[in-house]
Amino acid sequence: MLAYCVLALVALQQAPPSPEPAEVTRTIAEARALIAEGKPRDAIAKLQPLAAGNVSAAHVLGVAYYHADDHQRAIQQLNSVRDKLPEGSSDRREAIQVLGLSYYLSSRYADAIPLLEETRTWARDNLELGYILGLAYIQTRKPDAARESLAQTYRLSAESAAAHVLAAQLMLRVEMEAQAEAELRRALDKDSRVPRANYLLAQIALFRGRLDDAIMLSERELAINPTDAMALSQLGDAYGRASKNDEAIAALQRSMWLNPYYSGPYILLGRAYMKKGQPATAEGMLRRAIQYDPNNRSAHYLLAQLLQQTGRLEEAKQEFAIAERLQPPGR
Repeated sequence: MLAYCVLALVALQQAPPSPEPAEVTRTIAEARALIAEGKPRDAIAKLQPLAAGNVSAAHVLGVAYYHADDHQRAIQQLNSVRDKLPEGSSDRREAIQVLGLSYYLSSRYADAIPLLEETRTWARDNLELGYILGLAYIQTRKPDAARESLAQTYRLSAESAAAHVLAAQLMLRVEMEAQAEAELRRALDKDSRVPRANYLLAQIALFRGRLDDAIMLSERELAINPTDAMALSQLGDAYGRASKNDEAIAALQRSMWLNPYYSGPYILLGRAYMKKGQPATAEGMLRRAIQYDPNNRSAHYLLAQLLQQTGRLEEAKQEFAIAERLQPPGR
């Protein structure tokens, strides 16, 4: 009997008394306020002592982990509680949505999709959700589903030529050139004058070193819209790589006049004038590029090369140092 009493006393000493329901509710409300204020780690500290014994606290803890960019803990936490939350409740909907986003941000796209699809049944007008779901479909090689989701987000018909171009543009962003090219061909089959399709095909051709195709397709885009500054810049880039410097300069000047604050054409003009043996003009173009985009590594590096070639070694050293500082990590 004495041993039982001792064990009971030890248990009481080790396990703190459970908080009152009102105290738990207040703590959860305070944690949500901290999350809204951008202080998710403070919310985590508040919720951790309660999470083991309270489903609501465990749920909000998962949400706090998500906002703290700790997606693995968010996944673990929300998976442990989502089926314990009432069906159809706002808490369960939030848990499913945040879990889907956590999977997506962890690059677990196949796991994210069913949760994001479920969320979309009650959040059809959520633009961010439609965009993310479209990207998840792209990553899992589901181009038709991706196009449908993105078309809805951008208020397009899923079968329109423009929807194919939209899907292709996002496929290129995640370096899926083959899938993007297929979408662009389908777009042109439906409408040979749909904007941006030829431009993006030219971009793919330029990336693959098919310079004649890049020039032809950029010119096709310009036949549809002669004032497309990006297409003119791309055309100038293709001509420059093909060592057709006069044609490159003409295209790049037209691009620059349409969009004078974009650094790209100035950098390409600097390179073209360097090849033509006009260092003063090349320097002017490169310094203008740096004026508009001070953190552009290519502009600083090309300027450093030019200064080195013209014997201005101290200035060249400074520009090389800037270019080195702007080098992306891991390269």
